[in-house]
Amino acid sequence: MTTPDSAWTNLKKAAVAARDPIAGLFAIETDRLEKLVVEAAGLRIDLSKQPWSLGDFDTALTLAKVCDVEGARNRLWAGEPVNISENRAALHMALRAPDGADFKADGVLVSREVEATRNAMRAFAEAVRSGAKAGATGKPFKAIVHIGIGGSDLGPRLIWEALRPLNPEIELRFAANVDPSETALALAGLDPAETLVVVVSKTFTTQETLANAEVVRAWLRAALGPASDSHLVAVSAAPAVAQAFGVPADQVFGFWDWVGGRYSIWSAVGLSCAIGLGYDVFQRLLDGGAEMDHHFRHTPLLLNAPVLLALAHIFNRDGLDRPLRAVIPYAARLRLFPSFLQQLEMESNGKRVDQQGRPVAHATAASVFGDAGTNGQHAFFQMLHQGTDVIPVDFVAVAKAGEGEPVNHTILLANVIAQAQALMTGRSEADVREELTAKGLTPAEIDILAPQRTFPGDRPSSFILMDALTPEALGALIVLHEHKVFVEGVLWGINSFDQWGVELGKSLATRILAELQGGASGVHDPSTAALVARLK
Repeated sequence: MTTPDSAWTNLKKAAVAARDPIAGLFAIETDRLEKLVVEAAGLRIDLSKQPWSLGDFDTALTLAKVCDVEGARNRLWAGEPVNISENRAALHMALRAPDGADFKADGVLVSREVEATRNAMRAFAEAVRSGAKAGATGKPFKAIVHIGIGGSDLGPRLIWEALRPLNPEIELRFAANVDPSETALALAGLDPAETLVVVVSKTFTTQETLANAEVVRAWLRAALGPASDSHLVAVSAAPAVAQAFGVPADQVFGFWDWVGGRYSIWSAVGLSCAIGLGYDVFQRLLDGGAEMDHHFRHTPLLLNAPVLLALAHIFNRDGLDRPLRAVIPYAARLRLFPSFLQQLEMESNGKRVDQQGRPVAHATAASVFGDAGTNGQHAFFQMLHQGTDVIPVDFVAVAKAGEGEPVNHTILLANVIAQAQALMTGRSEADVREELTAKGLTPAEIDILAPQRTFPGDRPSSFILMDALTPEALGALIVLHEHKVFVEGVLWGINSFDQWGVELGKSLATRILAELQGGASGVHDPSTAALVARLK
């Protein structure tokens, strides 16, 4: 009988065994495309340029089966406390489910509360956009400043950047970093009388968020007096704390402890986007996410897009010891997607112990980096093609242009297809030598130049294609990766829903801040003590 341990052993053996180059597998495996391309929620996910043979693919599927991905998926949907270190459910799926759903967190129905919050969001968004909800002086709101950090910032910022051409009536700006220049830039040129401020913090105690919120509140009050508190909106699981800050009670929108920050865009954390884009656009985002939820929940593992994407990444990360992955969206409006995935993946699965507190048996999250194509081609693609490390790439492309000149979009598509092909096929030294000989170079010159112009190829990639960059497609793309991260966590035996790794630095920063503000010096290592002394 295959056990999880033996399944892992078989996967790693398959990965390192001698194999044909990726390009050669297409000739050997005539049904490769049929088995390694899946369609889900409007996305086409092509995993045929990954380094696995179809036999390796079956070995990876066996790993998912014996590690009970299906059972873990059932427990997730049942609202069981899958976040065991905090004894919480992880029910972000409930946030985008259609009305009438019956999600329960630890046995308690939560769907009606979700629906009530969505209705309140819609009413508020429509009131702001119509001018029925105006500022202290009666002027309609023309700008929103969204204050949050981490998941309270990256998700809304991605959504806004990706979808802003759809409904740009209200300007949306963001302040996340506690660096004072970020808040200054967010406020530059705005009229306080026409500015709504949305402060997002689960506990309403996040240091960076509260520091920025205090600066913006002071900016409002300096111009509008105490009445400016009507310009404040809070999204928090601690409504009493938000009200004590000065936010009117009817402008506090809640969310729940079963919503992790990096999974929270579907909740009231997305309120700024719902106002800026219009609630109907936000609802379409939810609908796309819910469609991918349905696919993940009900599709067999063999055809399940999040499962297969997770297995492809694990085949590279654990089977072939590739600790990096590049994510390249060939859509300028998705340029923040790699940053979004950095948090989603590296905060969720950057763990060194399993759910029982034991050292993990396998390497966990890969380091994610990337940029929009074609910009990245002029930055780090040199290393992707000819560097000493093999770095798998995930390409994301959009078939139809949303705006601008169609010819430019065609150039963009030609580039993304070509890059995926070039990584796989490379260019042999024999071809390079033939070309240089035809150009009349001497044998000595060719000996020097040919190796430099050779591309080894056999470098893997995935290709995710959407028809158009719609709210539905964006919602599906995000949820595809949410569930991929969950599957990886199940296979590694780790908790993908806590993030204790962010706490130590935060607690030390609180102590050092007191010192920098004139408090007594603490006990530090010599380097830290010298830095504190220099800055004091």
